[in-house]
Order: sequence, then C-alpha cells, then structure tokens
Amino acid sequence: MSEQIAHANGIEIAYESIGDPAGQPLLMIMGLGTQLIHWDVELCEQLAARGFHVIRFDNRDAGHSTHIDAPVPNVRRAMLGLHVDAPYLLRDMAEDAAALLDHLGISAAHVVGASTGGMIGQTLAIEHPERVLSLTSIMSTTGERSVGRPKLRMMGLLMRRAPREKEAFVEHFVAVFKAIGSRGFAMDEERVRRLAAEAYERDHDPAGTGRQLAAILASGDRTERLRALRVPTTVIHGRKDPLVPFRGGKATADAIPDAKLIAIPGMGHDMPREVWPQLVDAISDNAARASASVSESSEPAVSS
Repeated sequence: MSEQIAHANGIEIAYESIGDPAGQPLLMIMGLGTQLIHWDVELCEQLAARGFHVIRFDNRDAGHSTHIDAPVPNVRRAMLGLHVDAPYLLRDMAEDAAALLDHLGISAAHVVGASTGGMIGQTLAIEHPERVLSLTSIMSTTGERSVGRPKLRMMGLLMRRAPREKEAFVEHFVAVFKAIGSRGFAMDEERVRRLAAEAYERDHDPAGTGRQLAAILASGDRTERLRALRVPTTVIHGRKDPLVPFRGGKATADAIPDAKLIAIPGMGHDMPREVWPQLVDAISDNAARASASVSESSEPAVSS
C-alpha cells in the first residue's frame, strides 16, 4: 500500500489501494474536511479480507489532493438557505470519483461513503448509475434541510475555524470528536490524538473544509432524484448522531427504492471499532445482493 496520484477531472487525486487488485473494486469516500487516513487501515484490511480491492482517496480540498484556488463562500448565508456562489458542488466531487475510477481502469465499483462521502456517493449513483455496483451510505442524508440539519449546538462547531498551530489543532480535533462521537461506546482518545496529528501533518487547510461545506449547502435536495435509483443500497446510521440526525439516514433509505436501513444504537457521527463488524457485514451483504441481482438479470428467459 503506497500513496499514488491520479491526474483526473482536471485535478490531482491522492489515493491508496488495499487488497488484491483482482478483487471486487470498493471505492471509499470520506467526509467533510477529512482525509483518506480517516478510513482506518485495519477496517480497510478487514474489507480486503472479504475479497474487496479497497480504494481510499482524498477528496478535492483535502489531504494531498488538489486544493482549489478560490475564496471561501459565506457559509453562514448558505446555512440560512440563501444563495451563495460555491466554487464547486457535490456533483463535481462525484465527477472526481468517477474520473479516479477511469484512471484505475475500473468500469464500475461498489461505493461506500461516510457523511459528506455518502452525499458524494449518492450523487455519483444519480449521475452515473452504471458506475455504481452497490451503494452504502453511512451517517449521511439527502440534502433536504428539514431532515439533515445538525443540532443547534453543532452548528457553531461546523462554523469554528480549526487552529493553525499543531497542538491546538489536535486539542480542537479531540473536542470535536467528543462532541459528535458515539456516546454508546468508549472513546479511544489516544487513537484520536494520533489520527489528529497525522491529519495535521498531511494537510492543514481550514479554507478547504469551508469550500467543501459550501458545496454541500449549495447542492440542494437530492430526494426526488434518489427515488429514481435502482442501485442496491444499504443506509447505516447511528441512533445518537448529533451532527446528522438519524432522521437524515431514514429519509435516505425511504427515498431510495428497496434500500435497507441499519440503525446502530449508541453510535454517533463516527465509526467506533465496535461497529466495524456490522459495517463489514453490511457492505459485504450489499455487494452480494448486487451480484445476485446481476446474475438474475443475465439469466436467459425460459420458454415453455
């Protein structure tokens, strides 16, 4: 496993591959302001052990991928539902993902997205359904304001700019994790601190997070377009998510035909180690459902 750079969709995309390249391609899309390292290597290895060729990557404006040369829009206006000129939308981020698959010579992949990554995965499935074998949307929502809005105390957290100095950034990251994380599971603070320090060393660009947030807010509601999807879908959401409330996950599952909803008690806006077995099983089962669907559709009709 070594980081590589793809020149795709007019930008550079940093990515890593884990597992047998001959395995089922599994594209992992991370969330707001986070990087490929936030898909834990051990979790990726567990998925690889299930026969997946795991691809994790940095979205634009995060990590070692291209950071867009554009001012940060007035996110406060966007949060109020007012128009802002975002430098890009979730659709552009979905095109990045499709272009990365092109670079890798992959015609279609199983797609897993967390938080904003779930929104990007949904958009990829809407815009390019032929590229998505199955979709797993984790702790995400539809873009409909009434179901996906964070609790009021979380709004300020989203608006707060991360400190520029490393030690202060680590403390800020830990505080954010404590606020949005799973109350039903013990927090591994040492691991969170290590991850925060690694994320800081790879990239520290609060403006990039602001542009990503503007893309979310400016992209609007996907509900009606999600109703047209015919992609095997599993939606996973924590019952105690304070950032993207559980009703956002339920709305996603309600919108996508035949989607399966997995509600995890005690889970917040993170993926604690204790829920990994459920995640791995859910992703594997969804991929198997997709394979079964393809097999059924390719069987010749039997005439009497």
